Amino acid sequence: MSNLTTDTNLANPDTAYTAIIDAHRGLDDLQSQELNARLVLILANHIGNQAVLEEALTLAREGL
Repeated sequence: MSNLTTDTNLANPDTAYTAIIDAHRGLDDLQSQELNARLVLILANHIGNQAVLEEALTLAREGL
């Protein structure tokens, strides 16, 4: 049984996507990678559930 919410769960996903893209605006590649890493760690801490985090990591790696 999955603990990970994979259906759209944002009131306005386009606005969320735009916010993520805007956060990267003006950053070089290294800064963009650092932003992504920091964001992942912040959100992983917010999730606070190791099983959900591992499920998300597995899903994110699929197809790479």
